[in-house]
Amino acid sequence: MKILVTGINGQLGYDVMKCLKKRKIDCVGAGRQEFDLTDQKAVERFIIDEAPDAVIHCAAYTAVDKAEEEKDLCYKVNVEGTEHIAKICKTLDIKMLYISTDYVFSGTGEEYYEITDQPAPIGYYGKTKFLGEEAVKKWIDKYFIVRISWVFGKNGNNFVKTMLRLGKEREEISVVADQIGSPTYTADLAVLLCDMIETEQYGTYHATNEGVCSWAEFAEEIFRIAKMPVTVKRISSEEYKTKAIRPKNSRLSKSCLEQAGFKRLPKWQDALWRYLEEEF
Repeated sequence: MKILVTGINGQLGYDVMKCLKKRKIDCVGAGRQEFDLTDQKAVERFIIDEAPDAVIHCAAYTAVDKAEEEKDLCYKVNVEGTEHIAKICKTLDIKMLYISTDYVFSGTGEEYYEITDQPAPIGYYGKTKFLGEEAVKKWIDKYFIVRISWVFGKNGNNFVKTMLRLGKEREEISVVADQIGSPTYTADLAVLLCDMIETEQYGTYHATNEGVCSWAEFAEEIFRIAKMPVTVKRISSEEYKTKAIRPKNSRLSKSCLEQAGFKRLPKWQDALWRYLEEEF
């Protein structure tokens, strides 16, 4: 089996490639230098030449706030780019795994979102990721759509690295306390995605590390494990203004994983501890 992974310069794509190589699975990675997602001919040419049996599509426009201003670029990458890949996967009759996000939901209430719940994104980034899901389902049957949240990994910037950097500069840091979700370690997530792509258990999934917390609680755990004497001041979303509105409820139900025979990921606290031990 040969697998093509897009977005290898990002946190998740990097760890997916690492996981595939560890398993000695034939794989090829693609970043911007290999092809421009918005160029359909380039996408088709590269995938046809490489002739993979499956594509794990990690590449995306993920600048949530910038997306409110760069709507055209965000749409071209997340919707049209995804459709380009879905179309060639259909032509070649190969599997596609598409990475989506908790941002496809409105984030209201306190219940866990099920895979059957209707998406209702409140920001442009979330809207394009949902339209990407729709493009995948429109063109192919052999698909996996995996919604993830709050990722952190070795290769790239993330909340953990930001907190560690700020923690060296300040004694007190203000962090939002009314947005609830699940931190997700890309090294753990990569294992699940590699398991998934080798099966035919097609469909939509939610995949995050177990447990939920607020961003403030996440920050407090980072400083506790890192033994940094930093005080976290809990604030509301309204006190921390951003161009894009974030969903306050990003709780995702993962019962779909067990039903399909996949293992749930470890608890987020355990994942964070391993991340800080392994990467720092």
